[in-house]
Amino acid sequence: MTGRIANPKIEKLIVDRWSPRAFDGSEMPQEDLDAIFEAAGWAPSAYNVQPWTFLYARKGDANWELLLDQLIDFNKGWAKEASAIVYIVSDKYMRSEKGNSDNHSHSFDAGAAWVLAALQAQALGYHTHGMTGLKFGEAEAALGIPADHRLEAAFVIGKQGDKSSLPEFLQEREVVSNRKPVVEIAKAGKFA
Repeated sequence: MTGRIANPKIEKLIVDRWSPRAFDGSEMPQEDLDAIFEAAGWAPSAYNVQPWTFLYARKGDANWELLLDQLIDFNKGWAKEASAIVYIVSDKYMRSEKGNSDNHSHSFDAGAAWVLAALQAQALGYHTHGMTGLKFGEAEAALGIPADHRLEAAFVIGKQGDKSSLPEFLQEREVVSNRKPVVEIAKAGKFA
């Protein structure tokens, strides 16, 4: 329960989802991670090309340090206590036997997959925290991401920990945030 107040028609899972930085470092079963990825795979995408790929590591496995090292130091400092780290990569092209064409919505579609992953994690009792504080430019090479793909973001998954495990300046920020009202994010007709 986050204490947020929203229209009662909004799904509770959506309202309760938030992005803590304090994680307890506990192990995450592979079957839970697989369920989160399967849920992400149900996202809609243009022409159903499903342009996303998730690169992941579970805490302590052979890939953990490699993926953790692609975060900027600020994020690395708290993300190290998560149970899993995931990088979201999108394919810039729609691929077919007739050839490749630009996929205008590859990033948008990968974002839809990320939000379903976050909601599924929440449904399983985990929290997620998305990040763009990555070593862009270096991370693509380190993770072997081809030039025709785009590294979008990363996120961590884990059980929420005690905020006292965070540096003092982050403990103050370890609170549930509210959202802009609908009148600030939706406009009938033209933008201006």
